[in-house]
Amino acid sequence: MAIQIAILAVAICLIAIRMVRGPTIYDRILALDTLTLVFAALLLLLAGFQKKAIYVDVAIVYAFVGFLSTLAYLKYLERG
Repeated sequence: MAIQIAILAVAICLIAIRMVRGPTIYDRILALDTLTLVFAALLLLLAGFQKKAIYVDVAIVYAFVGFLSTLAYLKYLERG
């Protein structure tokens, strides 16, 4: 469990760097979408550790909302 959390923590740090330094707005949006998926993975780890299925449902909804927000950002920029 600790190894998986450490790997996800490193991923979060690298994604945060990409969000700050991203050369284009599209890189930043992609980093934000990836960050939501990593947080969903953390929720799934928590679900497995605590043996509670509600975290799985929350992770699925969180990933879906993150995906929809990415589509909304990109649609807004397309019309921009």
